[in-house]
Amino acid sequence: MSVSSAASVAPAASDAPLCAPLPVLGKDVTVPLVTGGEVTYAALDYAASAPALQRVWDDVAAYAPYYGSVHRGAGYLSQLSTDLFENSRATVAEFLGCRADDQVVFTRSTTDSLNLLAAVLPAGCQVFVFETEHHASLLPWRDADVTYLDAPRTPQQAVDTLERALAARDPHGPALVCVTGASNVTGELWPVRELAAAAHAHGARIVLDAAQLAPHHPVDIAELDVDWVAFSGHKLYAPFGSGVLAGRADWLVAAEPYLAGGGASRQVARRADGGVEVAWHTTAARHEAGSPNVIGVYSIASACKALAEAGFDSLVAREQALVAKVRAGLAAVPQVKVLSLFGDDAPRVGVISFVVEGWNSSHFAAALSAEYGIGVRDGLFCAHPLVRTLLGSDPQDPGECGAPEGGPGELSLNAIRVSFGAGTPDEHVERFLRAVAELVNDGARWKYRTEGGRCVPDRGESQV
Repeated sequence: MSVSSAASVAPAASDAPLCAPLPVLGKDVTVPLVTGGEVTYAALDYAASAPALQRVWDDVAAYAPYYGSVHRGAGYLSQLSTDLFENSRATVAEFLGCRADDQVVFTRSTTDSLNLLAAVLPAGCQVFVFETEHHASLLPWRDADVTYLDAPRTPQQAVDTLERALAARDPHGPALVCVTGASNVTGELWPVRELAAAAHAHGARIVLDAAQLAPHHPVDIAELDVDWVAFSGHKLYAPFGSGVLAGRADWLVAAEPYLAGGGASRQVARRADGGVEVAWHTTAARHEAGSPNVIGVYSIASACKALAEAGFDSLVAREQALVAKVRAGLAAVPQVKVLSLFGDDAPRVGVISFVVEGWNSSHFAAALSAEYGIGVRDGLFCAHPLVRTLLGSDPQDPGECGAPEGGPGELSLNAIRVSFGAGTPDEHVERFLRAVAELVNDGARWKYRTEGGRCVPDRGESQV
């Protein structure tokens, strides 16, 4: 199963048997409560960084004693590490359903991947991006001719909006569409295949930001017919600073290396005029200068294998059951408003943002952490224009992430995000819903203050 039409992507819970949560690091970590005692930490901020799978950690630990330089050494450990590095590339290519001539380039993150793609755009390239994108997708195109598209309110409106914009462009120059697969704010799935068809019909290419999609759904480049896919390891249960840009090679090969240095260069020689002549690699190494993050790359490959072996159908079915439970629990609290672009029936992954009437979001998130041991995120989620649109504010509103200087009681332009995935136990979700209802009905049990832009428990105060 892969993402195509947003209307047909989410399976019913009965499509596959529910599986147990995958073992993750930190599942038994306890944290202190401001009200006294300790509780097992409920990590519900997967959209920021998912906990590492135990399988990934074990694989990396087993390899670590054999660590060696890649592509450069004649020794056994160097050769072993080189094989592991390149086999990891093949594993990622298989995980993404890459075409035979696609390249898999290892980067630091989704942000780095999209900045790499921005750096290799052909001259005069037009870029089309919805205002609903994460900043990693919204901001890298500074040297291109960028058209920012208004937030659509249905998947079909997204396709229609893109169609109109592309129809109005200069048809003779290169063009690129950048779109998310699943929103990091609402979790809603976008009509990727339809957007790709629209792009190609008008002579444009398309890159898929799969940072929030790849951990929750299979992503198949060939089936979706996208030109590139970008994602991060730290959202895919791999806890190291690595990312991936996978897709068509021609723009990558035609451009100067993203970074100049060893590894990217195939041959370097002095010229008669005193300068330096460089022949760059035409493989993925062209944009992987310097010593690579071998352990980070291996951790991504290990996570890809673990998810594939666990069976995406059963993982998706279980996550959809959790999504339904969270949405039903939040709907039972009238003061809670869940944020959505496409409406309540839109299929989504385990990412849900909301606001609570009468509460500053930073205050609410702080109380969840300090009084219940629950980790969520509050703010604008590196998607400022989207959150402003969802909250009905003016796009030019100067609101920023963090707690207001006026204190916990002052409202601000922020929201709360709960996110979960393959390692989330049912108890974490149940505790979260119980905590939301108690905070709304009974209020916080502790006093809070603003410190450094964050709402924190006031340790100098007694209970409320």
